[in-house]
Amino acid sequence: METSANDPARASSASAEKVGADPIVGIDLGTTNSLVAYCFDSGPRVLGAGESGQMVPSVVRFGPEGVEVVGEVARRERAAHAERTIASAKRLMGRAAAECAGFARSFAVPLVEGPRGIAALEVHGRIVTPHQVAAEVLRELRSIAEGDLGVAVRRAVITVPAYFDDAQRQATRDAARLAGLEAVRIVNEPTAAALAYGIGQSRRAERLAVYDLGGGTFDVTVLDIVPGESVGADCFQVLATAGDTALGGDDVDRAIVAAWIEAEPAIGERATDRAMLLEVAERIKVVLSERERAEERVDLGVGVRTLAFDRAALDSVCAPLVARTLDACARALRDAQCAKDEIDRVVLVGGSTRLLAVREAVARFFGCEPYTALDPDRVVALGAAVQAAIVGGGRRDLLLLDVIPLSLGIETVGGTMAKLVMRNSPIPTRATERFSTSKDGQTSVRIQVLQGEREMAEHCRSLGTFELRGIPPMPAGIPQVEVAFTVDQNGVLSVAAVEKRSGIEASIQVVPSYGLTQDEVERIERESLVHAREDMTLHRVIDLRVHSELDLKWIGEALARVRPQLEPEYVDQLEKAMKEVRDRCEAAARDPRSVEPNAFNEAKQALDRLSMRVHEVSIARSLRE
Repeated sequence: METSANDPARASSASAEKVGADPIVGIDLGTTNSLVAYCFDSGPRVLGAGESGQMVPSVVRFGPEGVEVVGEVARRERAAHAERTIASAKRLMGRAAAECAGFARSFAVPLVEGPRGIAALEVHGRIVTPHQVAAEVLRELRSIAEGDLGVAVRRAVITVPAYFDDAQRQATRDAARLAGLEAVRIVNEPTAAALAYGIGQSRRAERLAVYDLGGGTFDVTVLDIVPGESVGADCFQVLATAGDTALGGDDVDRAIVAAWIEAEPAIGERATDRAMLLEVAERIKVVLSERERAEERVDLGVGVRTLAFDRAALDSVCAPLVARTLDACARALRDAQCAKDEIDRVVLVGGSTRLLAVREAVARFFGCEPYTALDPDRVVALGAAVQAAIVGGGRRDLLLLDVIPLSLGIETVGGTMAKLVMRNSPIPTRATERFSTSKDGQTSVRIQVLQGEREMAEHCRSLGTFELRGIPPMPAGIPQVEVAFTVDQNGVLSVAAVEKRSGIEASIQVVPSYGLTQDEVERIERESLVHAREDMTLHRVIDLRVHSELDLKWIGEALARVRPQLEPEYVDQLEKAMKEVRDRCEAAARDPRSVEPNAFNEAKQALDRLSMRVHEVSIARSLRE
C-alpha cells in the first residue's frame, strides 16, 4: 500500500513544538478528501507535507491480495483501474444496500449486499465494506500524523456529518478501531468548523449558521458563541441542526455526467468510461468556479469526445440540489426558533461551497454575504484538533455543547413510536419514561429502539431490540416498566429498562443493524495481529511495485527525450537496471508473496542512483528549450 511522504522541513517545524507522549489528533474523514490535524500551543494545524498540510483523497485501490494504494495515486489512476478502486465510500457508511440502490451506477465497483444487508462493494470477488475502506484512509492519516509528530498516535477526535444517525456514527467508530485508533469523541462537522471559526474572533456573542456542503453530505447548524467573560469559557452551544446524508458535490458531478449521457447515451455504457466522465465532470466543475465555460477532450470507448459545460448549465443542474440545502436551512431555523435576520454570520464549509451557484443562493436566502475567510476544505479538521485539545485538557477556555440530530424512542403497542429524546436535544443527555404491559400475565416485554421523526415505527430506523424477561405475572397495565435512554458525548445511545415493582432489569448498548458487531470487529482485529508480519511484508512489496512502476515510467520518458546525448555504455547500464526492476515489478504483480522485499528495494535504490544523470540531462535540455 502506498503511503504519503512527509516533508522533512514540515516535520521538523512540527516537532519543534511540544507534543505529548499520547497525543489526540483531529480527523476530518471526508467523502472526497480527508485530513488530520493537531492543536499545538500556537494553534491548530493540518499535518502532512506542505505549509497548508496534506489532503488525502478518500480513495482506495484494491488488488488480488488486498489494498494496493490509498490516497492521491489511487485518485489519479482511478479511471485506469475503475473496477477495483473505491471512492466516496462514506456515502454508504452504516446504510443498508437497499437504501443505496440509487448510488449503484455511480460506483464502477459493483454495489452488493454485505453482512446483515449492509451496503458493500465487490472487488476481485471479495466483499469490501465501507468501514474497511474508511479504515484504510484512517490508517493513512494516522501514518501522516505519526510522521509529523514523531510519536505514536492512538487516539483521535473524528468528525461526522451532523445528520449522521446512530448506525453511521457506530460505523465510523468501527472504522477507527480497525485502523488502530480510539475514537475518543465523535463530533459533528459543522460544530467542529464553528470551533475553528471561534478561535481568535472578537469577544462578542454571535449566532452562526454553519452551511456545510461536502462531497457526499450536507448539514446546516445554527449555534451561539458566547464569549468566556460571560460563562468562564467560550461556549459553543448548538441550537439546531438539519441536513441530508445523501447530498453533496458528488451529485453535481453525476448531474453533469447525466447531461452528457443524455446528449450521447453511448458514452456512458462502460463502467470505466463512467468513472472517467465523473473525473472530468469534477474538474470542469472546479474550473467553472472561475470561468464561464470549460471543456476537455477525452478518449472514451466510442472514441475521442470533447466534453463541455458552461456556467449557465452548471447553475441549472445545481438548482434543485441547492434548493434541497435551503429547505434544510429553513428547517434548522424553525427548530432553533430563529429568524434569518437573527443570524450574525453564515460560515461556509466543504469544498462544494466554492460553487458560485451555492454562494449566491446562500447569500440570497440569509440576506447577507457568507463568510469565506476560512479554507472550506480544512476548517473541519482544524476544529476537530481544537476539540481534541479540549478532550485532552490542553484547552480549558472552550466549552462545546452539541445536539443529537434525530429523535430517539421505542415502538409501542400498535406500531407507533414513542419519542424519549427529541431531535436537537443537547448532548450528553438522559431521558426516562414509564410504560406498562398490554396483556394480562405478560412476563416479558420486547423493546425495539427506533430513530427518526415519523410517528409510525415502520417509517423509522430500527437501531436494535432487546427483551425484559422475568416480569411477575400481573394484570395488564399494572407492571411499571421504566425505559431510560442515555446519549453520551459522542451521540452514542445506551438503553436500559427496569420493572419497578420487581426490580427486573435489562439493558443494551445499541449496536446498529447496519454496523459491524463487536465480535466481527474483534475477529478482524485478531486476524490483523496474527497476520501482522505477513501483511507488513506484503504491503512493502506492493508499495515498492507501485513506486517502481512510476519511476520506470518517468525514467523511460526522460531517456526517450535525451538518449542521443548520453553515452551508449551508460544507456546500456541504465536499461539493464530498468529491466531488473521491471522484472521484479512483474513478479510482484503475479504473486507479491514470492518477492523478497529487501532485494527489490536494493534494485530500486540502485536504479534511482543510476537514473540521476538522465534526469539532469533532461532538465538541462528543458531549460535550454
